[in-house]
Amino acid sequence: MSSLLSTSSSISRKKYDVFLSFRGEDTRKNFTDHLYDALNRTGIVTFRDDPKLETGEEIAPELFNAIQQSWCSVIVFSETYAFSGWCLEELAEIVKQKNDKGHKVFPIFYHVDPSDLRKQKEKVEEAFAKHEERYKEDKDKIQKWRNALTEVANIKGWHLNNRHESEFIGDVVKKISAKLCQTYPVVHDELVGISLHLEELYSKINIGEDDVRIIGICGMGGIGKTTLARVAYTQLLAHFQGKCFLADIREVSNKHGLVSLQKQLSQIFPDECFNFFNVHDGNAIISHRLSSKKVLVVLDDVDNIQHLKCLVGRRDWFNLGSRIIVTTRDEHLLRSYRINDVYKPTTLNPNDAIRLFNLKAFGGDTTPKVDFIELSEHVVHYADGLPLALEVLGSFLCGRDIVQWRSAIERLKQDSNKEILDTLRISFDGLEEREKNIFLDIACFFNGEKKDLVIKVLDGCGFFPDIGVDVLIKKSLIKVSNDNQYLRMHALLQEMGRKIVEEKCVDKPGKRCRLWKERDVHHVLTKNTATEVVESMIIDNKWKSSKIFNLSADTFSKMKNLRLLKVFCVSNCDDHLKYLSTELRLLDWTGYPLKFLPSNFHPDNLVALLLPYSHIEQLWKGDRPLFKLKMINLKGSQNLIKTPDFTTAPKLEALIIGGCTRLVDVHPSIGVLKSLKLLNFRDCKSLRSLPTKIGMESLETLILSGCSNLERFPEIDGKMEHLKTLHLSGCFKVEYLPENLQQAESLEELDLSETSIKEPPSFISQLKNLKVLSFSGCKGPSYKSRSNLPFLFKVIQGRRTNPIAPMLPLLSGLSSLRKLNLRDCNLCKGDIPRDISGLSSLIHLDLSGNNFISIPASLTQLSKLSFLDLSNCNMCTLGEADIHGLSSFLSSLSYLYLRGNYFITIPLALTQLSRLKLLGLSNCKMLKSLPELLTSIADLRIDDCSSLEVVASPSKVRNLEDRGIIRAINCFKLAENINALTLLKKYRICKFKKKVRYYDARK
Repeated sequence: MSSLLSTSSSISRKKYDVFLSFRGEDTRKNFTDHLYDALNRTGIVTFRDDPKLETGEEIAPELFNAIQQSWCSVIVFSETYAFSGWCLEELAEIVKQKNDKGHKVFPIFYHVDPSDLRKQKEKVEEAFAKHEERYKEDKDKIQKWRNALTEVANIKGWHLNNRHESEFIGDVVKKISAKLCQTYPVVHDELVGISLHLEELYSKINIGEDDVRIIGICGMGGIGKTTLARVAYTQLLAHFQGKCFLADIREVSNKHGLVSLQKQLSQIFPDECFNFFNVHDGNAIISHRLSSKKVLVVLDDVDNIQHLKCLVGRRDWFNLGSRIIVTTRDEHLLRSYRINDVYKPTTLNPNDAIRLFNLKAFGGDTTPKVDFIELSEHVVHYADGLPLALEVLGSFLCGRDIVQWRSAIERLKQDSNKEILDTLRISFDGLEEREKNIFLDIACFFNGEKKDLVIKVLDGCGFFPDIGVDVLIKKSLIKVSNDNQYLRMHALLQEMGRKIVEEKCVDKPGKRCRLWKERDVHHVLTKNTATEVVESMIIDNKWKSSKIFNLSADTFSKMKNLRLLKVFCVSNCDDHLKYLSTELRLLDWTGYPLKFLPSNFHPDNLVALLLPYSHIEQLWKGDRPLFKLKMINLKGSQNLIKTPDFTTAPKLEALIIGGCTRLVDVHPSIGVLKSLKLLNFRDCKSLRSLPTKIGMESLETLILSGCSNLERFPEIDGKMEHLKTLHLSGCFKVEYLPENLQQAESLEELDLSETSIKEPPSFISQLKNLKVLSFSGCKGPSYKSRSNLPFLFKVIQGRRTNPIAPMLPLLSGLSSLRKLNLRDCNLCKGDIPRDISGLSSLIHLDLSGNNFISIPASLTQLSKLSFLDLSNCNMCTLGEADIHGLSSFLSSLSYLYLRGNYFITIPLALTQLSRLKLLGLSNCKMLKSLPELLTSIADLRIDDCSSLEVVASPSKVRNLEDRGIIRAINCFKLAENINALTLLKKYRICKFKKKVRYYDARK
């Protein structure tokens, strides 16, 4: 909701949607009357003044109130509008509400030229002459009117011109309606009863106050704290310069530590890279940088005071206007931190509860069959308005007959304590045995893990997860992330699953099938109480100060049925680990401390071997039965010298050996891996060669980036019809690609940056599905000579003898290409052909670091281009024609980088790029002035423009995006310009840096 906003209340509390401002003599009985009727017919509540109010010289109080109680004002500027002191006083109040309260303003220019209003000439000048004569003693009033008129006339409005009024009014109403729709709550039908919660929460957030507020959302699990916070975050984020939603803090903190959360929070600053490795350094960086932006931060599922200390700190970490929302089950944690206010969501009222239950139980139908009405009421009564219980029970009963309903309800009646975990267990009890095992494995081991990995491992356990996981999703027991990458389980459902495991043997954890708690694992390992019952175990020694895990040679000897093993932060391990279960499907040991796997380990059933950052030198000697193995990850294992024989691993799908800097020998058996989909050798800097031939029958991703000593690309055996991604960036010694790569018809990403490829392969034109192509830094064999890259745009087949003859661009047929990177390729004017319109899908083009005197004219053919980087191209001039050419064709251009060039000024034609959001001009040392800026720009970067003296006057840029960013570090001369300071103070985030002294406009 857009107007939430300034008044600490939602749009539903506004009395009117629109306030109509107009000159009655000009338009009351024609245009404005038709507009008023059209707005009301559309359901837009509109205020227009009664002619009876227009008496006397002062504006009636009723009009002031109407303006304040409207979300926006539509101002109809007509020929004699400025002659009315009444209208101008009304306009001044509208502008006041706009600047103070975020009131929206939409001007309509009805047979008037907006430039006449801005410059106050022609009839406007005549009108003000009369006002000045009339109000000789009140010059302040006249100036207030002038300022208001200029400000509104600078807003991009709607022009009637020569259009039919009925058609024009229809378009205006559609646009206003669309803008209003953007302010309404984006609430899905299934989020029953949330609107009231949002209104109460917003009253506490009070976004209109210029202070720092920390608001808690506290309540029992399943009551909807996270959902409420997520909806509020989505609706409010447009009002902040930075935003971050830290989800599942409790889980992430336990798994990855507080530093990982601090790094997530630092992503509020996407253009900066922070390197810190401990909480103290993280605090220092975050506290310093957060003060520069008005931010919205949500901390979801906090359960420890340390979370708040490390992520929120003190209020003075944040800039004024910032809001922090914390969700937790622990109210004491919030109170002890002295936050501003706490909101406690209540359970659903009976009407909303029955509606939500019916949606789940009857497949979206809120009206159940007569036979089920009374039974539904029983279930809703049992759930007591708890949203999660209603959803789970409804999903459980959906599609079942009335006998099964009655049976389930009778069982509910026997559950006297009515706790949510007992409620959720009803769904668990309805599962098949394999589905129960899948659920418990996810609850105790896999929550938050990648879906693909979980499916592979559970399939190796014989649980048929392809159907089983789908059943759990349908029963609302687990969810899949929006990108379909990760499996999620609600915390309460996870607790329920873990409770089931614990109940089987309360006092003897060594007799439980699954172990995950540090306390229980420590007891089992130190007391040697493990039994054959144990199937999965997580050993996590991240809190090294409390309990030290010492793994002996016989640690796992009793765990004959161990299927799943994860080990983190354990470095104390006997040099001769004797035993690992042959039942292991997953061995995930980060930092494995030994040089070899146990000699008697027989990985007959192993599906995934994950040993990142290990001390392993060689996995094993000789042949091992690996017929079920699908994934190997040895990333960062810097002692690894050679890979094993993969002959007995025919089902291997993913091999990740990136960062193994000492790896020199890759076993030739890699060539027979017909199921291999992912092969990653990134940054294997000692690797000089790969096997002569690689079988890539199923390969989808091949990453060789950073293999700086790799001398040649291997021969490809087969068509590679599934290959989608090929990365060779930083393979400095690779000079050519095999011609049969042209058979990789599915290739979508090709990165040949910083290779020694002298001439782009001719088959590129045949890669019809190519979406991303990077040739950054390809300057041929000599970095000092001209590149051969222009051949990329020429037909190589049947080489032409006449070099001047017209040549068709080789890339013109790549209609799917979305991103093209030609940075630092030594290109000059004329190298980019005029006819590149065939790149009809291109949205991202990087030409930085080349030698263009001016913007290549051929770029105007790229109508979908959204991102263009021409930084450091030695451009000395930027003419009106250059920008006009871009604006005429590049209607989608949103991001334009011109950093490090040598032009002195920016042409006014820049204002024609109507969709431009970011303009990067940093390090343009010769730039002296900036013109009137676009109203659409949200981010202007002029750092290190040391010659910059003039920015268009504040009145020319006051319509810059409300949340706009202007960065002007090291603009020494600009700091001396009063107009520039006025502008920069408005945006309150700019600093002028000189040696170690700062000017901070916020102060």
